[in-house]
Amino acid sequence: QVQLVESGGGLVQTGGSLRLSCAVSGSFASMESMAWFRQSPGNRREFIARITRVSETTYADSAKGRFTISRDSAKNTMYLQMTSLEPEDTAVYICNAVIQLRSGSNVRDTYWGRGTQVTVSS
Repeated sequence: QVQLVESGGGLVQTGGSLRLSCAVSGSFASMESMAWFRQSPGNRREFIARITRVSETTYADSAKGRFTISRDSAKNTMYLQMTSLEPEDTAVYICNAVIQLRSGSNVRDTYWGRGTQVTVSS
């Protein structure tokens, strides 16, 4: 069973930095892409950044220039380095992975972690 577990959240002051991690465990053939989303109370889940199997990256406008997504394929772990944090970045940060469970299959399944809280104080 595939599981995603986030870590690295916490309380930081405006202008500070945090590094989030998302570790993927379980048995699967390959990880096609991984992404970070965030959600704050009363708001929809918001896309932040995505990284593909070949390390192509995509960022939301809110993340460009401040956040950097990366992955360590050997460790099945994804990271989000966040800098210049603002109170508006306060949210639960959730990781997502699109995974091919079986080699040779065309089926891709999407998995979500439970999230890690990031709070930026003003």
